[in-house]
Amino acid sequence: MDNRYAVILAAGQGTRMKSSLYKVLHPVCGKPMVQHVLDQVSQLTLSKTVTVVGHGAEKVQSQLGDKTEYALQSEQLGTAHAVMQAAPFLENEEGTTIVICGDTPLITSETMSALLSHHQESEAKATILTAKAEDPTGYGRIVRNNKGTVEKIVEHKDASEVEREITEINTGTYCFDNKELFEALSHVSNDNVQGEYYLPDVIEILQKEGKIVSAYQTSSFDETLGVNDRIALSQAEKLMKQRINKEHMKNGVTLIDPDSTYISAETSIGKDTVIYPGTMIIGKTVIGEDCNIGPNTEIKDCHINNATAIKHSVAHDSEIGASVSIGPFAHIRPLSTISDEVKIGNFVEVKKSKMGKGSKASHLSYIGDAEVGADVNLGCGSITVNYDGKNKYLTKIEDGAFIGCNSNLIAPVTIGKGAYVAAGSTVTNDVPEKALSVARSRQVNKENYVDRLNNKNS
Repeated sequence: MDNRYAVILAAGQGTRMKSSLYKVLHPVCGKPMVQHVLDQVSQLTLSKTVTVVGHGAEKVQSQLGDKTEYALQSEQLGTAHAVMQAAPFLENEEGTTIVICGDTPLITSETMSALLSHHQESEAKATILTAKAEDPTGYGRIVRNNKGTVEKIVEHKDASEVEREITEINTGTYCFDNKELFEALSHVSNDNVQGEYYLPDVIEILQKEGKIVSAYQTSSFDETLGVNDRIALSQAEKLMKQRINKEHMKNGVTLIDPDSTYISAETSIGKDTVIYPGTMIIGKTVIGEDCNIGPNTEIKDCHINNATAIKHSVAHDSEIGASVSIGPFAHIRPLSTISDEVKIGNFVEVKKSKMGKGSKASHLSYIGDAEVGADVNLGCGSITVNYDGKNKYLTKIEDGAFIGCNSNLIAPVTIGKGAYVAAGSTVTNDVPEKALSVARSRQVNKENYVDRLNNKNS
């Protein structure tokens, strides 16, 4: 196998997106388009990858990191001009270079690998990735002779009526003999209406020199979708969502209604987990086996262990143990740790807190900036009062403590192991181990008060 290289074109501004966000950084199922492309390219055996950046270069480099080298196209003068910027990295190398656009998030490593293999087997100097399009309007057509050999690429605006009937289109992804590529690039002209240097012109140059030009037709037109506007972005999102959901179902995950279930590209889900309709799983979330998630639940960047159930709830940036029950209508805010066998019930909010094994907050509670031990019971309406208007303070509730309904724990405060806090208490001082704390006004009953009040007002 010869040396292989990749050039990812990611320098265009993307004016049709009408966005302040650089085009290739627009996410598809939670991951920027260009990241999708690089992740697939990285699965190939390559000697070097060069990403050509322009608008938003620093942000693209920040996103992709050190998995690629970078070439700067300071002026966007066409696709051939963009590839020329990679010359300092590649022009003296022997081997094969694949050129891919950074706005084609659906392309897979399998398709790129097949393209490379076809290129090598056909001993071509250039190979075009093509696809069959139901509606080829706007695409360059692949014109073949009666032997099936590629004769030329004709842009839609230049095609004859007969050529416009051709449904095999140029996808904009190519393989080249590396030396031949950079030699041909030096001869590309910008003598056209746009005054730009176009990469397909390399194909024509090689053909005129009598070099073999081949084409590999992918069976998946969807993979070749290039995103240039919000409409295409929504199409890519839909197709990627379907791909991701199918992969999870193949791996043993049940999606009750895949069409109403959104799972990010970076989510991992264990077998026999059931995802109910209306659920969004975002970011780098990991979900274990035998879980029940949803309906109408949002999870972002969480790690959830086996046999946990979360329904009608929101959980972000948190660790959630095994056999946990959350919801309905609970909110797990960032930096929370929910241990095994915990119950978080309806209208409970947990923020930057630890809940020990087997503890319960069944309803209508706020647990913020707290360390809650094991087997603690937080009664209905329990609140850790963590904020004085300027600073946040820690509440500690040790193992086995019982917090009665409608209790306010004014931080910083510690409730000792096995202690009881009476319902309706406002606790401002530490409660010792196994003590009972009653911190409320003594009840006073005024006999016949209502009769006296009525007589006074009559």
